[in-house]
Amino acid sequence: METSLTAPVGTMTGVGPARQKALAELGINTIADLLTYYPFRYDDLQVKDVNEIADQEKVTLKGTVASEPVLARFGRKKNRLNFRLLIDHDVYMVTFFNQPYLMKQLETGQALAVYGKWDAKRSSLTGMKIINPNNAEQAFGSIYPASKSIRQGTIQKLIKQAFETYGDQLVDIVPAPLAEKYRLLPRRQMIHDMHFPASQDASTAARRSATYEEFLLFQMQMQTLKQADRTTDGITIHYDNAKLKAFIKTLPFELTGAQKRVVNEICLDLKAPQHMNRLLQGDVGSGKTIVAAIVMYAAITAGYQAALMAPTEILAEQHANNLAQVFADTDVNVALLTGSTKPAARKALLAALAAGEIDLLIGTHALIQDGVEYANLGLVITDEQHRFGVNQRAEFRQKGHQPDALAMTATPIPRTLAITAYGEMDVSEIDELPAGRQPIQTTWVRSNQANSALSFVRKRLAAGEQTYVVTPLIEESETLDVKNAEALSANLQDYFAPDYKVGLLHGRMKPDEKEAVMAAFKANEIQLLVSTTVIEVGVDVKNATVMMIYDADRFGLAQLHQLRGRVGRGSQASYCILVADPKNEQGVQRMQIMTETTNGFVLAQKDLELRGSGEVLGVKQSGLPSFKVGDPIADLNVLQVAQQDAHAIVAQPDWQQQPANRALAQILKTKLAAVGTLD
Repeated sequence: METSLTAPVGTMTGVGPARQKALAELGINTIADLLTYYPFRYDDLQVKDVNEIADQEKVTLKGTVASEPVLARFGRKKNRLNFRLLIDHDVYMVTFFNQPYLMKQLETGQALAVYGKWDAKRSSLTGMKIINPNNAEQAFGSIYPASKSIRQGTIQKLIKQAFETYGDQLVDIVPAPLAEKYRLLPRRQMIHDMHFPASQDASTAARRSATYEEFLLFQMQMQTLKQADRTTDGITIHYDNAKLKAFIKTLPFELTGAQKRVVNEICLDLKAPQHMNRLLQGDVGSGKTIVAAIVMYAAITAGYQAALMAPTEILAEQHANNLAQVFADTDVNVALLTGSTKPAARKALLAALAAGEIDLLIGTHALIQDGVEYANLGLVITDEQHRFGVNQRAEFRQKGHQPDALAMTATPIPRTLAITAYGEMDVSEIDELPAGRQPIQTTWVRSNQANSALSFVRKRLAAGEQTYVVTPLIEESETLDVKNAEALSANLQDYFAPDYKVGLLHGRMKPDEKEAVMAAFKANEIQLLVSTTVIEVGVDVKNATVMMIYDADRFGLAQLHQLRGRVGRGSQASYCILVADPKNEQGVQRMQIMTETTNGFVLAQKDLELRGSGEVLGVKQSGLPSFKVGDPIADLNVLQVAQQDAHAIVAQPDWQQQPANRALAQILKTKLAAVGTLD
């Protein structure tokens, strides 16, 4: 099955150890890799009429060499080659810089096509390359990502050689019914037209087919991993439905339709014998914590323990306090374990946990450390899932016998990232806010208008409400003109003294110092809290109605949205004030988008479009794959179709054995063997 295509590039003529190493640096290890090393753009080599060319346009001119070439040398290793080209009845000067070897290729009276940049004022061409005018295949010149170690021309030559030698071995990977449905090119033609298109239309059709093939392969990997996870023996949690319904009735509010739907989805997973691996995403303030409480209670009624892991001690403590209140009228025993838990208390807690006396353990990554033994762990929940790596999630799962896993995030993941970064997880989405929540009014002011914003803050404080002020840095930085938290808090204390008290919270404070400040803010002993982004996730003070963010253009849209979500948690009207002097058009756009929508999913997609996927989550951190041809943002609809198709293929029993899927199954087996299995 495509045996020669899986051979190392080193087996090709002209590829020695040095060249093989240079190709490996570009991700080209096999002949198949070389054939799918696609151009990122094309030069239009079609011959143009001189009268139709714009100044500085890159064009191909075809004519006859009308004068002997003249080579002039100037400076060290610099030279210029001039000759005249006769086109129809006019003569044009052609100049090549630093390509003296072309002298040997030029003869008077010779027919020639030259690709270069046109100078309309001088009616001359600065040549880039000479093209064989008889070679119709070269209407478009493919341009590849190259490196210092290997030149563009070498890559082009090797791809041509590989296609001529191995092209016959290329077989279609996309199952025939799908290829027919979407009118995709046969794979051999697709790869040919990606590298050597005869026209713009040919390259567009090839790229369309290559994009779908690449996305389908990726989605097949995701779906295969998901299926493997499902076949892993999970645990069946036979929860007590009557108890669960009675518990939901005791809640002081009615669940939204979205919360009910999500609870049902998760409870179905708990009951199923397969292992649950689900992502719960919901916008800021959509009520994920209460959903988590309900499903944890379900697991506890079946005799299992549940654990909830949060990224920071502040958030873990807040969860512990909130959930202790939620479970106050039940017999659920809630405990908190963080790095700050004193040794004696920790020892007693671990003993009670191992004995099965604790039903629900909440904490930071301390939950997965050595020595933490659960009696019967059935459900693990990670909050703010994007802050934990795959390894931490895997360690958490190993604490029990394949406990069901639920990851939660309030960072709205746009559809693109949900499909790519979390493709192997089932996704539940809470897409409506609880009743009574008022939308937060967002305004953007420039820094010279900050004083008028502060007078508005004073009015809110006078009404008995509280305010957050966020700034990006803790200490002065000579390179960044950013308000630092310490100086800002001192200035604001002067501004609001003696009527209101200003507190300061930043990442370098000790945990107990942070706790003391947060407790004072919650108790309204501090009216205005200056903070770096340690308050970004999950902090809940219902009396805080204003969020003022300095240098807002230094934050991503998703982060600004998270910060904005710290207010508007009570019934009063709430406000977010962005103070920023954006340096470019993109910065201005981001500030405007923030004032136009409070929908986190819309913002996350916009953030992705403006900044690109790598910056939004950090490619390495998020595990976002890099694609050769497809763009998960621009080609989102193709990505979604490929996901649905992959899902349908994998749902068929013995899909690998079906003739239409054999090539796909084979290439998938090779790919999965190379990456290993994902958690």
